[in-house]
Amino acid sequence: MAIKIEEVSTYHQLDTFIKFPFSIYKGNPYWVPPLLMDEKNTLDWKKNPAFEDSQARYWLAYKDGKVVGRIAGIYIPKSNEKWGQHNVRFGWVDFIDDREVSRALFDQVENWAKELGMDAVHGPLGFTDLDPEGMLIEGFDQLSTLALIYNHPYYPEHLEAMGYEKDADWLEYEIQVPNPPHEKLTKAAEIVMRRSKLHFLELKKKKDLLNYAMDLFELIDSEYSQLYGTVPLSDKQKQAYIDQYFGFVSLDLVPLLLDENNKMVGFAIVMPSLSKALQKSKGKIFPFGWLNLLKALKSNTFGDLYLIAVKSEYRGQGLNAAIMHRVNIALNKHGITRVETNANLETNTNVRGQWKLFEYRQHKRRRCVIKHLNNTEPTF
Repeated sequence: MAIKIEEVSTYHQLDTFIKFPFSIYKGNPYWVPPLLMDEKNTLDWKKNPAFEDSQARYWLAYKDGKVVGRIAGIYIPKSNEKWGQHNVRFGWVDFIDDREVSRALFDQVENWAKELGMDAVHGPLGFTDLDPEGMLIEGFDQLSTLALIYNHPYYPEHLEAMGYEKDADWLEYEIQVPNPPHEKLTKAAEIVMRRSKLHFLELKKKKDLLNYAMDLFELIDSEYSQLYGTVPLSDKQKQAYIDQYFGFVSLDLVPLLLDENNKMVGFAIVMPSLSKALQKSKGKIFPFGWLNLLKALKSNTFGDLYLIAVKSEYRGQGLNAAIMHRVNIALNKHGITRVETNANLETNTNVRGQWKLFEYRQHKRRRCVIKHLNNTEPTF
């Protein structure tokens, strides 16, 4: 039977779009559902501040009257202007193992890109670098995280057949957390803090963190600016991320490094893993999902390292070691013995190099692919 493509234009369809992955990952022990409330806020045309200067279209694929796939097309003019490109992004893509289905979905994004006068389609990417990005190509037997995408092994095979090629890779590591911190890391941190006029902010309540939240995102904007796929964040976008995620953080797992004028020069954001909790709650907070999340935040042996940044003028002075030492102590306090680094760009040797201070394994790889629209059509 022919594939029917339907564009999402109502909130009922958007709900179907968001919940589709539950059908094709049912029983999969490695897939972690998104936090549904946040997913709706991100994809809702009226709620996500990104829509002030971006466009997005969503499509659902049907076969025999049943939803069998989904895809989002995202057009971000300020990203193209920054990178000197004429690209449309794809994201939120899932489909059954049927090449007619995947082809029909990507036809929608590619045709839209041509209508906009664009030269290429690339992804998976979100509205910003802080949205899930990168298609999993290694590590299908590893538990995913809240921050990243899990997909079936046949996904990259479908895209390769459609003419999509590697544009960037991210690597992920699992770190064993030493208890106590290694002597080398401790000494390096002590030297850095003794020689500098820097200090860690002692966070006693959430308000202390919120007072520095916008500074933290400004540091992300400046220090992540040359990383693949990054887009400058508006103040409204920064506030949306603060509202979305800062309620979950443990204060001692967010070390803020300040200079003598109390200006932020570096930070890290680490959290106990929410992967198992989200699997149990099926991505829901209410009515009882919050209990699973609360338990995961209070008692966990596995954590996620979300972000780390140091102001450019302080690079090469060992600040990363001081921050990671502070994180190590906090992880020991929480009883966390392993931590997931999430995605590190393959080319970002500075970040990847800091893991040499720990026992680690590289256990996942994900990829952003690109197709130039003058490529010849693939044959299935």
